Amino acid sequence: MLNNSNAFNYPAAPTQQANDFFTTKLACETDCSDVYADIKENTQNYILLDVRSQEAFDKSHAISAVSMPHSEINSDSFAKYSKDTLFVVYCWGPGCNGATKAGLKISTLGFAVKEMIGGIHYWEDFERYPVNRRITEVQI
Repeated sequence: MLNNSNAFNYPAAPTQQANDFFTTKLACETDCSDVYADIKENTQNYILLDVRSQEAFDKSHAISAVSMPHSEINSDSFAKYSKDTLFVVYCWGPGCNGATKAGLKISTLGFAVKEMIGGIHYWEDFERYPVNRRITEVQI
């Protein structure tokens, strides 16, 4: 069969390989829609961790998020958490790898973690989900 498709210039992976890939991908990430649905349905059984700078968090962050810049993630800062604590991490968005760095550090410490793809950019600008804004400043 001739293939004149740009999408299939390289052949599709065998179905089991594709299944393994997508299973692994979904084991490591979630998205804004799933996280927001958990918050609305009160089924959020994880800590939503904003791993941007404290200043960025203070300007705007997803509701229910906790701030911990990825540079501060280490065994000391995670000593307060039980090993069965689940984490979902996010940063700015697709152009930022802070959440990936945080996910690596957290998994190295022995905790279950997923990255919220899209970050605050998709949460706030595309999905228009609620945020807390400028919580350290007086609102006028």
